Amino acid sequence: MDFITVLIPIFGIFAIGYIGRKLWKIEIKPISTMAIYLMSPFLAFRTFYQNDLNMDFLYLGLFLLLLCLTLIMAGVLIGYVAKWDVRNTCGFILASTFMNNGNYGVPLVLLVFGEEGLHYAVILMIIQQLIMCTIGIYIAAKGGKGSVSPLKEVVKVPIIYGALLGIVFQFLHVNIGNQVMTAVDMVASATIPTIMIVLGMQLATISLKKLEPVKLSLALILKLVIAPVIAYCFTLFLPVNELIKDILILMVAMPTAANTTMYALQFHTKPDFVSSSTLTSTLLSLISLPVILLIVL
Repeated sequence: MDFITVLIPIFGIFAIGYIGRKLWKIEIKPISTMAIYLMSPFLAFRTFYQNDLNMDFLYLGLFLLLLCLTLIMAGVLIGYVAKWDVRNTCGFILASTFMNNGNYGVPLVLLVFGEEGLHYAVILMIIQQLIMCTIGIYIAAKGGKGSVSPLKEVVKVPIIYGALLGIVFQFLHVNIGNQVMTAVDMVASATIPTIMIVLGMQLATISLKKLEPVKLSLALILKLVIAPVIAYCFTLFLPVNELIKDILILMVAMPTAANTTMYALQFHTKPDFVSSSTLTSTLLSLISLPVILLIVL
């Protein structure tokens, strides 16, 4: 029952976006653009400004980066065998590589492992945010319509600068004051719900006729089954304790991150497919995550 209570607010926020799109035909792109360019930098800044950086970040960062690159290579290989174009391959990578460690993974780790596990879950969330706002945006821009330069798009998006500013301010012990921090908190706290509302709005535009069942099935298998197995193999060589290893496997088993839908929308990288993967993987996690918990606990 506690597991279900973690999911209720997630699907509730999805429903808000879905209803807003269905009833009032609210435009998705302006909200998506606002979330990426105006709100996400504040979330990135707060995340890196408030959380102490230590050696845990090095080990967990190497783990997540290696996992991300492995899943990307798997996506490229699948796309090559299936003879997909760049746009389809990049959409597939967005749907199968990046996990929902924030509004889903962190509460679940707290529920299962308590306060001790929460510390590592937050670190993983921070690193995952940095990976998504660099590698994730690069993949989305590479698969987008038009002749955009992926590297230029990464440089143009201010999320990375928010993260870097947070790191610099933390190392230099810069105190930005309570009033400024209150404003940062207000915008940062609204970012994830806004992204989730955008996903709900995008889901309202999907037609069953547009679903790609074969590709979707491959993405779900890679995300929910193969990725945790790869994570387990990596943890065998990681110099951390068993608790951290269990948390790593559980976090990797999370469904597709909602941020990927926002990136796919922004760059027109198969947004219908990416959003359908996010929703379907979240629904299927009701089955897959209890299995993972039985294995790791």
